Amino acid sequence: MSYRIEQKLFIEKNYIIDFKKFINENFVKKIYEPRVIESLYFDNKEKEMYKDSIEGSVPRKKIRLRYYPSENSKEIFLEKKISSVEGRFKKRKLINREDFENLKNNGIFDNNYGRCTPKIFVTYNREYYRVGDVRVTVDQNIRYREYKKDIIKKDHNLIVELKTKFNKDLDELTQQFPFQKIRFSKFCNGLDLFA
Repeated sequence: MSYRIEQKLFIEKNYIIDFKKFINENFVKKIYEPRVIESLYFDNKEKEMYKDSIEGSVPRKKIRLRYYPSENSKEIFLEKKISSVEGRFKKRKLINREDFENLKNNGIFDNNYGRCTPKIFVTYNREYYRVGDVRVTVDQNIRYREYKKDIIKKDHNLIVELKTKFNKDLDELTQQFPFQKIRFSKFCNGLDLFA
């Protein structure tokens, strides 16, 4: 496993044009074509993953099924994002459609959180860039939908995530990207919107 630094930037909808200008002026290299991402997040009955995330507890994790609905690809991934004292990392496993349906219907058993069931869909458009040794993802048109319900709630701001090697100087990262840093979780934000 490889640990990494992840830092999020919050760009209010009124400043999206300024951020796009910053991206274009700073020799940013586009590394992938934009795409739509959909994730289905799980939690246990007591919502302990949500509570751990809100409190910033370590260790903690998020469990999700991730796929790309607008592509020809039928790939579905079971992902576990883990935050530990040592750092953050992600475990990812390719699953088939039958496993996908089974996990949605029966839930996932986790050694720390017990039986976890689907809670919320999060869908968004993602752009991918690189600035030096920093991978930059820009998420917009974020939509939330509770599992088994048809109500959709939208977020019109941008969430930018900076991912880089674990030993990167955080002051240097702040100088490279002079925007508001936040702790933000789409999973938690979505649940809050429906609370």
